[in-house]
Amino acid sequence: MPAYVRRPHDEHLSIVVEAAVDGHSGMAVLVGSSSTGKTRACWEAIQPLAALGWRLWHPSDPIRAEAALADLHRVEPRTVVWLNDAQHYLGDTSGERIAAAVHRLLTDVSSSPVLVLGTLWPEYQDDYMALPRHGEPDPHPQARVLLAGRLITLPDRFDHIAINKARALAAAGDRQLDHALQHTDSGRLTQFLAGAPELLRRYETADPPVRALLEVAMDARRLGAGLHLPVSFLEQAVDDYLNDDEYDDLTDNWLDQALDDVTRPVLGRLAPLRRTRPRPVQRSSPMQTATVSSYRLADYLEQHGRRSRARWCPPESFWQAAHDHLTAESLMNLAEAARIRHRFHWVEQLAQQAADLGNTDAIARLAEIRRANGADKEADRLLQQAADFGSITALIRLSLIRHRAGHPEEAEALAQRAADAGDTRGLSQLAEICETYGARKKAEALALRAATAGDTGPLVRLAERRELEGATQGAERLGQLAAKAGDTTALVRIAAIRETGGPTARYEAQRLYQRAGRVGNTSALARLAAEREKAGHRDEAEQLARRAARAGQSFALVRLAEMREAAGAHQEAEKLAHQAIDAGHRFALIRIAALRYAAGDRQGAERLVQQAAAAGNPSAVARLAEMMADAGDLEEAERLARQAAADGNPSAAARLADLREASGDPEGAEDLAWLSADAGDTSALNRLAEMRELTGHQEEAARLAYQAAQRGSTSALMRLADLREAAGDHEGAEELARLAADAGDTHAMARVAIMREMAGDRRQADRLAWIAADAGNPSALTRLAQLRDGADS
Repeated sequence: MPAYVRRPHDEHLSIVVEAAVDGHSGMAVLVGSSSTGKTRACWEAIQPLAALGWRLWHPSDPIRAEAALADLHRVEPRTVVWLNDAQHYLGDTSGERIAAAVHRLLTDVSSSPVLVLGTLWPEYQDDYMALPRHGEPDPHPQARVLLAGRLITLPDRFDHIAINKARALAAAGDRQLDHALQHTDSGRLTQFLAGAPELLRRYETADPPVRALLEVAMDARRLGAGLHLPVSFLEQAVDDYLNDDEYDDLTDNWLDQALDDVTRPVLGRLAPLRRTRPRPVQRSSPMQTATVSSYRLADYLEQHGRRSRARWCPPESFWQAAHDHLTAESLMNLAEAARIRHRFHWVEQLAQQAADLGNTDAIARLAEIRRANGADKEADRLLQQAADFGSITALIRLSLIRHRAGHPEEAEALAQRAADAGDTRGLSQLAEICETYGARKKAEALALRAATAGDTGPLVRLAERRELEGATQGAERLGQLAAKAGDTTALVRIAAIRETGGPTARYEAQRLYQRAGRVGNTSALARLAAEREKAGHRDEAEQLARRAARAGQSFALVRLAEMREAAGAHQEAEKLAHQAIDAGHRFALIRIAALRYAAGDRQGAERLVQQAAAAGNPSAVARLAEMMADAGDLEEAERLARQAAADGNPSAAARLADLREASGDPEGAEDLAWLSADAGDTSALNRLAEMRELTGHQEEAARLAYQAAQRGSTSALMRLADLREAAGDHEGAEELARLAADAGDTHAMARVAIMREMAGDRRQADRLAWIAADAGNPSALTRLAQLRDGADS
């Protein structure tokens, strides 16, 4: 391997590792696109632990999720739990149980210290951290709690500091780094070293059968199929990916030839498709017991497929091959993908096949399909059957149905069965229902049962709700119960609400912060540090801030530094800011610099910013440029903005583009907006487009919005479409929405479909609505049905 180049995320990761050495369990999940260096960073970070006798455990046999569930409770102290590609754990059907088990491991004193390391792609992070919409089920509450505060983002390219480090290593004799530096000028060194450009070239220049195999694999992975794709599935699915001439040209041994080509490595063992041999697993269906030849798509091509094929719905041969050859878990995911693409005839077939293969949640899904079609009795029978087989989904669904039917005891028994199996959603939902209808004691009892099963969320939510309603004693009692169960967030939330009251309430808030701080709540420690500083107890404030920083709340030191700076204790402020940087808060010096600049000490501010840049903060120069722009020194600000953009930070150039436009310099504004866009930020182009639209320069606005769309951001086009439609220019609005749709925005495509319907062009409306649905956005089809039902009635 090439020499390792440390970057800012390595410093964040090393803090977690050092805390583990000191005896504190911890977890870090590195988030970044494919081939950005996530796994290598984790591996480099734990090398010091090997010399200290630590073990490493990667749960993977027989499959990752099952291995984690089976053995997480057996992890002993001084173990690194390696959750590479954490979506295979958290995204599994048992992902919530795994998240809860990892959380218990991290808080179990008898197992301390342990270190949990994982990696994720950004899209999976977004899925797990997203809050559910009102009234919709929450699919990832445990994962969200587990990941909060434990995510470290990797950039997809090296900044100028890292590039210079790589050049120094190359000059010292690292031939791989030297080769990479000579062949890429985009800063994407890790991708080049991982063979990503060659993988993409192989796909784009492949013969039709090879390309078809890869596109089948891309579609399977982006729609939810498992990692290991059986060769029988690939072979059958390929049919409709080839046109008639390509299909006729296939030789008798086309599959062998295509697999020979597609499995040929481009670098080491890296190939577009890699043959795998999954370990045999006992399954309920005879057709699934044999170990079959399977293939895994290269991660980089998988991510490329998610972007480049996002608008395409697989053809019939894909769905049939999936039905005939994929596992029950894959079938369930594909059934959902078929549903949102309005391939309803495949939804039921795939769910039925998954049920036949023994997936109990698939039976529950079939029940939902039957109910949607009006077969309520059949739906109830299937739901009960799934529950009898142990389906968590069915148990929770039945629990809510029985509660609405007026049978609370049966509902609680069903919810408890789900909780006993590791899923507390049923108890949580029942607690919320009881609280809403005034059955507070029952709500508390259900929340306590959820806490006993490892989920303190219901207790925390009830406590916060009662505090907002003025039931302060009841809220505090629930907060204490949550704290006893190991969750002090309720006490902090109650305290934050009380801080907005009068002096007595604020005193009560401090008391609650102290209680939470005594049991290690980092947010409470940070607030207490600020309170002690205000009261003049500086030594105590620093001790509290350092405790918070050691526990991962480095902002406590930053807040303390800001307070010292405001009080004129500049040297102490700088010292605390450097401590905050060491604890992982890389913006500490910049915040102090901003205060100093505002106080008129430009030279001192610049010195601190330069220190921040030297400490590895690539946004430091950009922040100084913004300070100078705000102070009116546009010439010097622009010089620094251009320097920052050249180093990969576009924020200052974007800010100056706004100022140039506002000052009546459209050419200067565009120049800076393009500078920002070239550095990866199209927001300035979007804002310029809207400003010109509002000032009547519509052609210029459309031109800028279109240029932003060409770089991947269609928001300006859609905003202009909204403005023109509001002004009565429906043709202009539709033209802009079409441009956004052509750039791949499925929401825009759905919008144009509705516009065409309103204009009386049903045929075009149908065509566009189906294109949007194929890309996973069925909203236009649903809206068209509503409009036509209304017109017919």
